[in-house]
Amino acid sequence: MKSLPERTDVLVVGAGPAGATTSLFLEQKGIDHLVIDQSEYPRDKICGDALSGKVIDVLARLDPRLVNEMEALTGEFLPCYGITFVAPNGTDLSIPFRTKVADRLTAAGFISPRLDFDAFLVSKIHPERLRTSCKLISLSKPGAIASAPGAESMASAPGAGSASTTAGEHQVTVEYQGEQRTIRARYVVGCEGERSLVAKEWAGYVKNKNHYCAALRAYYTGVTGCHADNYIELHFLKDILPGYLWIFPMSNGRFNVGIGMASHRIAQRKVNLKAAFEKAIREIPALRERFAQAQPLTPLQGWGLPLGSKRFPLSGEGFLLVGDSGSLIDPFTGEGIGNAMKAGYHAAEHLALSLQNGRRDTAWMRSYDQRVYRDLGGELQIGKTLQKLTNYPRLFDFVVGKAARNRELRNLISSMFDDISLRNRLRNPFFYLRLLLSRD
Repeated sequence: MKSLPERTDVLVVGAGPAGATTSLFLEQKGIDHLVIDQSEYPRDKICGDALSGKVIDVLARLDPRLVNEMEALTGEFLPCYGITFVAPNGTDLSIPFRTKVADRLTAAGFISPRLDFDAFLVSKIHPERLRTSCKLISLSKPGAIASAPGAESMASAPGAGSASTTAGEHQVTVEYQGEQRTIRARYVVGCEGERSLVAKEWAGYVKNKNHYCAALRAYYTGVTGCHADNYIELHFLKDILPGYLWIFPMSNGRFNVGIGMASHRIAQRKVNLKAAFEKAIREIPALRERFAQAQPLTPLQGWGLPLGSKRFPLSGEGFLLVGDSGSLIDPFTGEGIGNAMKAGYHAAEHLALSLQNGRRDTAWMRSYDQRVYRDLGGELQIGKTLQKLTNYPRLFDFVVGKAARNRELRNLISSMFDDISLRNRLRNPFFYLRLLLSRD
């Protein structure tokens, strides 16, 4: 087993998509860093397993060959070409995914078990940067603040190596090889997911049911009636709004099937999610027929999703939060992987500037928050608006029904997956008024 270095410029806690992406971009810049994770890979992660166009964009930015390599692994990655929304009244709306990358000869998205996708990303981390079976135990309080550029004897450029000073470094205690060890780091990046110790200890994150979702997932075989182009499906059932039941086709005849609902609604209505799922596939006619011969491969398993319907602090003195640790999950679709990987890119960019300027104070680190929310904030707000829309089933039924009958509106919604300015229309009340007055 590899030895554990005593110090590093950047310590990345967690090797999931958030941490792996951060590491890969740091490696491109030649920045000294270490990634630790309490698990060994491959390891399963309860998730919907859908990889959106954002994932493809980030991988292509890293290295276009990664996308080609992933596409070639047909037993692990199933190409996906669209999405189907099913309104509470049963009206369905199928929307093809569009891409603006004209030279990309690949699907706009994929579906892959996290067991495979996370292991794929981890395999790309430089072996000397990664320590698995390394569990974070505790964190020091942030060290001395660098009051001005050059106040600490830091590396003058990315990849310049480690300076001898310990001023302002964090001390992190981990369990590794059966012993507790200490790692010193100038910067710590929290990528541990929704139970992030970095977020709790340093950013003061406290679970808020108003901005949280509970979900259950199982793998099935034998589900029928799926789209020929492997569209993912979101079924907005009246009894679980705001939330949905999903059916995602996978390779080798498997299906990722699950249910999710806003936690505060679960508490208010005393909803049993497992019972709601079983009732839906047993009693809703369209689902009952499709699950008639279906067999579960795994039991329903649960996890929590911290939603981006509220902006939480993503940074502080010498630390950053990436992905689920920073509550960056889309409140409407539940997408977290693409957002995590985009934030990982921004984290690496910000850390490169931080090392160049010798800055780690809170005011400086908060520019990372600005980067992330400038990129993802608009989408998260729209997701919040759409999540609220599902609180009004009749309005949701109306919009989906109108789009199902109106080609122009279908094309507009299809474009919205790429163009945030178009998605902003969904936040404007006049959009619905125009829908009401328009002809089909």
